[in-house]
Amino acid sequence: MHIRLILYIAYSLKASRRYQRSKAFFYDLLENPHSRRKSYFDVFMIILVISSVSLLLYEVEHQTSKWAVIFENFVVTVFICEYLLRGWIYSDIHGSIIKQYENTEYLGTPFHLHTVLWQIIAEKFAYIFSPSAIIDLLAILPSYRPLRILRIFLIFRLFKLFRYSQSIQMFTGVLKNKRFELTMLAIFMGFLIFIASTAIYMFENEKMGGQISNLYDAFYWAVVTVSTVGYGDLTPVTPGGRLVTTALIISGLGLLAFFTSIIVAAFSEKMYEFQENRVKGRIEKLTNTTIVCGFGRVGQDIARQLHEDKQSFVIVDNNEQHVALAKRNGYIVLFDDASKNSTMEQAGINQGAKAILCATGDDVANVYIALTSRYLNPEITIIARANHEDNVKKMYQAGANYIVQSYTIAGLLAAEYIGHPVAFEAINGILHGQHDIQMEVLNIQPGCFLEGMSIEQVNFGQYKARLIGVVSDNMAHAKRRNRYKLRNRHFYFNPDPGFTLCEGDIVVLIGRHLSIEYLHDLIATSCLHKNLDKLS
Repeated sequence: MHIRLILYIAYSLKASRRYQRSKAFFYDLLENPHSRRKSYFDVFMIILVISSVSLLLYEVEHQTSKWAVIFENFVVTVFICEYLLRGWIYSDIHGSIIKQYENTEYLGTPFHLHTVLWQIIAEKFAYIFSPSAIIDLLAILPSYRPLRILRIFLIFRLFKLFRYSQSIQMFTGVLKNKRFELTMLAIFMGFLIFIASTAIYMFENEKMGGQISNLYDAFYWAVVTVSTVGYGDLTPVTPGGRLVTTALIISGLGLLAFFTSIIVAAFSEKMYEFQENRVKGRIEKLTNTTIVCGFGRVGQDIARQLHEDKQSFVIVDNNEQHVALAKRNGYIVLFDDASKNSTMEQAGINQGAKAILCATGDDVANVYIALTSRYLNPEITIIARANHEDNVKKMYQAGANYIVQSYTIAGLLAAEYIGHPVAFEAINGILHGQHDIQMEVLNIQPGCFLEGMSIEQVNFGQYKARLIGVVSDNMAHAKRRNRYKLRNRHFYFNPDPGFTLCEGDIVVLIGRHLSIEYLHDLIATSCLHKNLDKLS
């Protein structure tokens, strides 16, 4: 009967959304390194630890006030709650019970409750005896005021800072990664100190006229000397003692150099990993991200424009110089091959990315990037750069939604606008980053004064703007020249004067900011008057 009750409770907890949400909340608060809640909690705990230690140090020479006792009780309560919550989220009791029960059901063996209970106890004891949990527990003891000797555990409250400071965690991680080398160094140092202590005691004992009275003094002298500190309170006076001292100092310099090289090498390895983790953390916080693959000339212009428009983006490039340039500009960049699944997943293709720009100078690379991106996210928008006409169809087949043929566009502009210096001035202004000149789109809405008018009748030149083209799905324009297929629509580049604008068309213009804004205002006003006339 009791087994059924335990299984019922275990499955109830598994099905309880409130329980799962609560556990997920405290996991994000205490353990999840990518959670913003943990960042806030860590800052709070650092302030709390430093404040409590300062208060306990103040009490050494001053009388304890009532408010100090209240604050100390609050600190201890927080420490106890944190200790218990960490033990709770360390492992799932109900999960262990369910797993053991379902395994026995699958194998057709009897379910023994004591087996799973021993497993649960072992998991909890693994937490209790972990270094971090021991420090958390000992940090609570200084608050027990009747036993003043427990104040010695005050140091463990400072050790708690290791848990909350990412820099300290990185340092401890470095020591952990190099524990073999450091262990060998510690063993060698132990032998060296033992030999030096024995030798100096033999040469510098009081019977020989020295200052070493016992083995503890010899050990103390050896540690001070091998560390190259040399307080001078114990100095050798015999020739043998000075010879031992000389050898120990030289050995100590070698040990320190060896120790320094180990730490520096470990930090060099860890620093790259730390920087990569920071980049991952920044990417995970982004939303509506554009992934720019390639940071050559085209990619640099795209990134600059996205940065000016305050849009979030991630750059992926496998060229070391391009990556260094992107970092100098303050962009988020990944140094890797964009055609790899792992790279695009790390860039956030399934976590907030809205578009992929394949902007490398290699059409083959752009095809592979499009293939990878479409495989990982069938719904994402992919815009690919094509340098050769022969590769356009391949890029569409690879999954690209839109193709940009930069060289073809440049040729068309040159052919169409030769003899139009005003248009060239506008295009040149955009290319060179002049903020007063822009390319903009106007939507032909119902009631817009442009609806039903031809390009000749509109005469965009009177508004100091130049028409680039029209995006339309109207079949009446199907036989016109300079037509380029888009998804479900066509783009009509530099349409002829007889081209009639229809509802739903999109007009692409280039001109100065004042001219474009004026046209926007005219369209909005005409639509408003049309709607008012309908109401009246």
